[in-house]
Amino acid sequence: MFRLIKGIFTSAAIIAVALATVWAVMALWYRLPFETLGRGALAGGFALLGFVVIAGLFRRRALRALSTFALALAAVILWWSTLTPPADRNWSPDVARQVTGTVAGDILTLENVRNFAWNTPEDFTEAWETRSYDLTKLQSTDLFMSYWAGPQMAHMIVSFGFEGGEQIAWSVEVRRQIGGGFSPIADLFKSNTLVLIAADERDLVGTRTNARGEDVQLFRIGVSPDTGRELLMKYVETANSLAAQPQWYNSLTTNCTTVVMTLIRSFADDVPLDWRVLANGYLPEFAWEQGVLDQSRSVEDLRALGSITPIAQAHGVDPGYSAMIREGVPSPGQ
Repeated sequence: MFRLIKGIFTSAAIIAVALATVWAVMALWYRLPFETLGRGALAGGFALLGFVVIAGLFRRRALRALSTFALALAAVILWWSTLTPPADRNWSPDVARQVTGTVAGDILTLENVRNFAWNTPEDFTEAWETRSYDLTKLQSTDLFMSYWAGPQMAHMIVSFGFEGGEQIAWSVEVRRQIGGGFSPIADLFKSNTLVLIAADERDLVGTRTNARGEDVQLFRIGVSPDTGRELLMKYVETANSLAAQPQWYNSLTTNCTTVVMTLIRSFADDVPLDWRVLANGYLPEFAWEQGVLDQSRSVEDLRALGSITPIAQAHGVDPGYSAMIREGVPSPGQ
């Protein structure tokens, strides 16, 4: 029995030390403010410590080895806790400003609404605007899924439609610095901050259908205007909060899908947890099961009808873009 207990303890300790070592090595590598050689030396040193401690678990002084590792890990965690998201950096132009909003009566006014004209992902004309919206005229809520890395992963955009055809689209994005990029691994380790972009669909969706050529699919959501308004105001509240206090982006826990699902659950607590929130390419299937997509058609049919990249590329990004990409895309109940 003693040998069994000792074996279980040793196995658990090995797993815990290995996982902690991997985390600490990655954190040191990605976040230490040193050149490559310095970061590599310290990260490699911690990796060596983890290996030595695991080897020491098979000897009589296992507890001493674990104590040494715990102290080293505590030092890394203490340093990690001092890292705070920056408010000012040399941001990439497309994420240089954080949208904010105010409400007076039923009028929502947004500052720093993006309205870029994109020729290519690197060639664009900048424009930031102030816009006002009558919340009593909010009519629709739509979901865009932009597939950039196969069927499992997509970028999620939510767009709100108003009487007269005006749309305002929202996107949770990585706030990159000039010369920086998106790395799912690096962004697990406090490499970039979070930004909410509110933009014209010709900008936010058009850059993906036309400038980047991604597979963008549009899904009309069957929720009431009141529910849409509540979600829109949650976006505004979060945007204002980010403007006041920056937050780290995390490609696993704080990304374009998890942030939106948190907003939805803040006023609709019956939305279940689901693995497709992480593998968000399958989010339309989840939405269909929740009854917010057209139930008279299969998800496969809705994907086909909502595949807007070909029509967007055929017609171009013109003032009628929002109406054009919705042609033939059914709403629930149609």
